[in-house]
Amino acid sequence: MRALTVDLARAGSLSLEEVPDPVPLPGELLVAGVAVGICGTDREIVRGEFGVGRRLVIGHESLGRVVSGPGFEPGTLVAGVVRRPDPVPCVACARGEFDMCRNGLYTERGITGLDGYASGLWTVPAEYAVAVSSFAGVLVEPASVVVKAWERLDRLAAFPFDSVLVTGAGPIGLLAALIGVQRGLDVHVFDVASSGPKPDLVTSLGATYHRTLPDLPVVIEATGAPSVVAAVLGRELVCLTGVPSPEVVPVDVGQINRDLVLRNGIVFGTVNSNPRHYREASAVLDRADPAWLSSLITRRVPLERFGEAFESRPGDVKVVLEL
Repeated sequence: MRALTVDLARAGSLSLEEVPDPVPLPGELLVAGVAVGICGTDREIVRGEFGVGRRLVIGHESLGRVVSGPGFEPGTLVAGVVRRPDPVPCVACARGEFDMCRNGLYTERGITGLDGYASGLWTVPAEYAVAVSSFAGVLVEPASVVVKAWERLDRLAAFPFDSVLVTGAGPIGLLAALIGVQRGLDVHVFDVASSGPKPDLVTSLGATYHRTLPDLPVVIEATGAPSVVAAVLGRELVCLTGVPSPEVVPVDVGQINRDLVLRNGIVFGTVNSNPRHYREASAVLDRADPAWLSSLITRRVPLERFGEAFESRPGDVKVVLEL
């Protein structure tokens, strides 16, 4: 079969290779790869900025069709969970919350220690597969990350809120806004784009698009831009989802500290997710307008032109590589 691989020790080593077909173990599904979503983490891996060790099959935002295995009818569309618990296990992994692993010994499909999903066939333990209903299921992994963000907002909020600010109109920000709209909240999205699909994606969702930062107390930060992070840190409840590039930004730490204390503020970060978040993400996508989800995927690239999927182009929101 064909697989998209990268040498984690060498920048620019992305290549399409023939590799042996996988053989499922007892309890595993055999899945025919349909597509993988491409995100910033994938591009960092290809540039040699993330990951260490061997040659790896890349791809963690998965979509495939079941060939065989327990618990799923052949032909069912599924997404595979990315993270696996560590072997120790830590206190979080022992309770099934391996997305919150405390000792860092977890592995991740297509990122850390485990081959990913960018291949003609892949296997996955049945308990780490989640059924999806359409091609938009390729968005389940990023949607699961914001499902988790909302879950933690619910747990941490000390007051009811009817509005939310999402900073960034990339896939994570737009999916966070989608969930806010589905919850009946007044959703505001900040981004700097004045043209391209982002403003229309926000307004067609029923949210309000801003190019200057609104002053709202509850924030889901999805830009990863240090200047934006610094601007929202003192708000009452802030969820950070982005991983910023190194950038020195002058901030008044004392003022941020003062604001957090006087407002009883909470700032937390979130990344990755576990199977319950994937299942809820699949339900979120099922409730969404299919046309809106389709317009969020702004480029679909065939496997033979894989290099194009890793380019950042004007107007990109979500790029998907078709397998």
